Formats: sequence, C-alpha cells, structure tokens
Amino acid sequence: MAAVSTMILRSMRMTGEKARGDTLNATEQVQLLAELNTFMDACANERLLCYQIQEDTFSLTASTVSYTIGTNGVFNVTRPTKIVDPCFVRDSSGYDSPISIITAESYGGLKLKNVGYTYPSALFYDQGYSNTSTGTIYLYPVPSGGLTLHINSWKQLGTFADLSTQVMLPPGYQLFIESNFAIHAAAGLFPISPELSKIAKESKAAIKGLNAPQAEPLMRMAAGIGAGTRRSAILTGP
Repeated sequence: MAAVSTMILRSMRMTGEKARGDTLNATEQVQLLAELNTFMDACANERLLCYQIQEDTFSLTASTVSYTIGTNGVFNVTRPTKIVDPCFVRDSSGYDSPISIITAESYGGLKLKNVGYTYPSALFYDQGYSNTSTGTIYLYPVPSGGLTLHINSWKQLGTFADLSTQVMLPPGYQLFIESNFAIHAAAGLFPISPELSKIAKESKAAIKGLNAPQAEPLMRMAAGIGAGTRRSAILTGP
C-alpha cells in the first residue's frame, strides 16, 4: 500500500526530476495528480490490464427494457468499461437462464424490441456516456417480474481523488504504474533512460501475461478411433 503522492515521487525519481527525500510543491501536486488520472483513465481501455472480472447483480423491473448503469445510474455501480460473458437472469426459484451479449447492429435489427414479458435472452450494452456519465443496458425480450440480472464486467484501475489516497494494488501493478507514468509525465520534458524503458516495458508485459485469457484445451479423438469405427470414442486432451 502506498499514498498517491509517494507513487508520483517515485515516478519522478525514475526520470531524475526528483531526488530521494524531495517533496512536491503546490503546482506539482495539482498538475501531476491530473496527469496521473489521465494516465489511469487510459489504462482502463486495455483488457489485459484488467485485474478482475467482477460479477454484479441487479433486480429487474417488470416490463422495463433499458437500465442506466454507473454511479448515477439505476444500477448504481462503477460504470463498466465492458460487459463480458457469462451473464444470466435468475428467477425467484433460483433457476438461471443464460443471456447472450449482442452488438449494437444485432440489437438494432430486432423489429419488436418491446415484445416479451418473459426471461430475457439477449443483452446489448451501450457504453456511451450520457449527461450523467452512465452507460445503458438493453434487454430483449422484455423481462417479467421477479428476475435478477447477473452481469460480469472488467474491473479496471481507477483514478485517484487526492494525493493522500492510500492505494492497494495487486502484485506488480505499483511498479507498472510508477514506471509507465514516469515515461508519460516526462514526455517532451526529460529524456528516458534505457533502464527505465526496460522496467516499464517488462512490468507491463508481466501483468498482461498474467491477465491473458487461458485458451481452452483442444479436444481430439483417442488414437485408433477413426472414420467407420462403430464403438464410442473417448475425448482426450491434446
């Protein structure tokens, strides 16, 4: 755990702008916090910097097709960067029904968007900001009563309210932020050493390697079982 001010000072030491024991003056405090938050905001768009897929649940309202989502939305959570599988609805008996995530084009092609009053089978997420900084979830068909929506979404790095904020990060993320922000903040002002470039590149690559989705093992037929064989085959891994 480290304070945001400490992380910024470490970044500045990496470029030689600050020495150990130095502090931030008033102008630096304002400007560098804003620059750090710009950097963190950009990181939210990179899937492989996502450290968690988080499940959230929301009660659906009968006959309501769309729901805003965000800190000012009907679904009051941090606005998702992206909603991913698996998503489903659960009824009052505990029965789960899967929901497919569809594109804007597919949702736009639905002719009767208000048909239904049943279990939704498709979800379209409009990430576009509204005047309240929310996204919008559209369900199809129209949900009936007594349903709970379960969605999974990227849990991304957030921005910081002030320099005194204490930051708790997964292993490896603090070095990634400090070294890569050092390069970001130094752009056009200070030269970047080969050592800093190496640290920034390797720390980012380590996180992306850890967060990369794992491929499902390919399935193949057991040896000796081919076309024309009548007996059942056993599927084995590669």
